[in-house]
Amino acid sequence: MAQSIGILTAGGDSPGLNAAIRGIGKAALSRGMQVIGFRDGFRGVMENRTVRLDRTALSGILTIGGTILGTSRDKPHRMPVGSKTMDMTDLLYENYRNHHLDALVCLGGGGTQKNAYRLTKRGFNIVTLPKTIDNDVAGTDVTFGFDTAMGIATEAIDRLHSTAHSHHRIIVVEVMGHNAGWLTLGAGVAGGADVILIPEIPYDVKAVAEAIRERNRRGTGFSIVAVAEGAMPSDVATEVTALREEADQADAKADRKKARQRLAELDRAHTGNTLSLSNQLEELTGLESRVTILGHLQRGGAPSAADRLLATRLGTACTDLVTREQYGVMVAARGDGYEAVPLGDVVGRRKTVPLDHPWIQSARRVGTSFGD
Repeated sequence: MAQSIGILTAGGDSPGLNAAIRGIGKAALSRGMQVIGFRDGFRGVMENRTVRLDRTALSGILTIGGTILGTSRDKPHRMPVGSKTMDMTDLLYENYRNHHLDALVCLGGGGTQKNAYRLTKRGFNIVTLPKTIDNDVAGTDVTFGFDTAMGIATEAIDRLHSTAHSHHRIIVVEVMGHNAGWLTLGAGVAGGADVILIPEIPYDVKAVAEAIRERNRRGTGFSIVAVAEGAMPSDVATEVTALREEADQADAKADRKKARQRLAELDRAHTGNTLSLSNQLEELTGLESRVTILGHLQRGGAPSAADRLLATRLGTACTDLVTREQYGVMVAARGDGYEAVPLGDVVGRRKTVPLDHPWIQSARRVGTSFGD
């Protein structure tokens, strides 16, 4: 009997998802497999909403952003159903079995990897692909979506240089990336940002201001500050680290919950920090400061050539693993090839920027300040 696979996309949308769907689907069809897609992530499996992914459905989607399948952040074990949140894993498994699937392929970031890993424990044959503009999925060299988002952020910084120069201003550019600095660091270096602030390096606003004043003294009356959405001043970072350690080390469930609630409160209080940073820099330097928040602009549009190539490579490799019945793994990018990494080695980990990373070293050598 021909093998049959299902595909879903979960979490935030990301450039390259359609390229990956196409890579999986066309490679599977060429092997005589049957392919269906589930709409809107894990919710589509629960509600049994499917679409047949034949050659017609896969035609012309390589260059299109977003995902033709739709996506959601719903978790199988905590699925909103009416006014309640319920564990719908058993219903997902029933629908999975009713479609006689040999494997379910899940495309997503860290949260999707974790949800997929839970499903393997229920008996699903799972293969995942690493997708996120944040590039923070552990176990893979890079995630698809990252290159496109970095290019968009770089172009934005390029464009902001001219207005910053013309008006002798500080331009503070907030870049996405959650709690990893890859996107801000890459775009900041490529775009020639004068200051780069990332979550991995807590900053002192006075040090940032001094770097800007030093540029002024040298006759450069403008500065570009690229700041990651998860970047934090040193005092806040110290408190967050202490709370995370408290949550990790707490024996009692109530104590862990309390520490995590305080973390969430601190996170909410820190939201909007980019505006506060801009105001502080204006006060400390005497220069006008303006904020640009790139937001979801970074996730939209056609994927770059690099992301199309990466997504296609990982998608076609996925069918090799299904053919070999190698399940419970993520298809990780490894050089120009791939590696099947056990999901247990991926979940619960986040790939952050090492402090000795070559990108950081290069940025420091050209005089970029990290506010430390």
